[in-house]
Amino acid sequence: MTVDPTLLQKPLRLGTRGSELALWQANYVKDMLVRRWGKDLEVELQIITTEGDRIQDRQLHEVGGKGLFVKAIEEKLLEGAVDLAVHSMKDLPAVTPPGLKIACTPPREDPRDALVMGAAHGTTLLSKLPKGTRLGTGSLRRGALLRRINPGLELVPLRGNVPTRLRKVDEGEVDGIVLAAAGLRRLGLHDRITEYLEAERFCPSPAQGILALQCRDRDLRVQELLRPLQDPATAICALAERAFLRRLGASCTVPVGCFAELRADDVLTVSGVVVDPCGRPCFMSSKTAHPREAEALGIRLADNLLALGAHRVVGVGELQVA
Repeated sequence: MTVDPTLLQKPLRLGTRGSELALWQANYVKDMLVRRWGKDLEVELQIITTEGDRIQDRQLHEVGGKGLFVKAIEEKLLEGAVDLAVHSMKDLPAVTPPGLKIACTPPREDPRDALVMGAAHGTTLLSKLPKGTRLGTGSLRRGALLRRINPGLELVPLRGNVPTRLRKVDEGEVDGIVLAAAGLRRLGLHDRITEYLEAERFCPSPAQGILALQCRDRDLRVQELLRPLQDPATAICALAERAFLRRLGASCTVPVGCFAELRADDVLTVSGVVVDPCGRPCFMSSKTAHPREAEALGIRLADNLLALGAHRVVGVGELQVA
């Protein structure tokens, strides 16, 4: 294999948050790059503290949403302090800042949410949990869907990284928690999962389980280095799910879910949900088309939910419904 020496002539500076999961993801990308380009490619990790890391005493929807986890890293990219950022795509706002682009989406991890119950709790199925069971979550979407499936639950606001949340279960602060299966699996903690919550009844956050590798839109060197890491199927699903989110224009105070699945080479199905934080009303729909229509399919699905009445939850006028 002939490699352009200019691709390897200087270190690749990779910006990341400092949580256990963020570092795992950054090292995962680093290892993939070195395997593809060889040890002559030097990848330097630079830990960047975000507002989402600093603010731990309030829920995300109260202080600006998931974008708090990415803004500081994107600023470093735009300044030229780092060359590449690795994000959980579900943390990215639906619109990418001018000057930046999502250059690569590696293969997706499990997109589902997962229930983790304490060892002393006899019941491990969400629908069977008895009234008063204390479940921790920091997500409005998860809270709203939990209320629909099991109205008797007591939901406890929860922040912190994956190990911190698991510790709250082990110490009895809550009976159980719901969080992304992808994070548990990436950290080798999949044995803690007591139930996978299937996407058909518990729609994931848009782009859950997908990594977004972001760089400056004019940095052709980084884009070339990332090209072999791209997974076409993941890119198609991400395009549909982010188009859905962008079309809704929903703020971080609106529970929204979306999941795209390639069921065949020529069949893409996208499902979406918009639900009031209290669990009702809830608007759900799905659409199917050819994968080449991924972006348009996500937009059509969002328009369908708005027409069904989701505009009342999202907070937009009916005139915005196509």
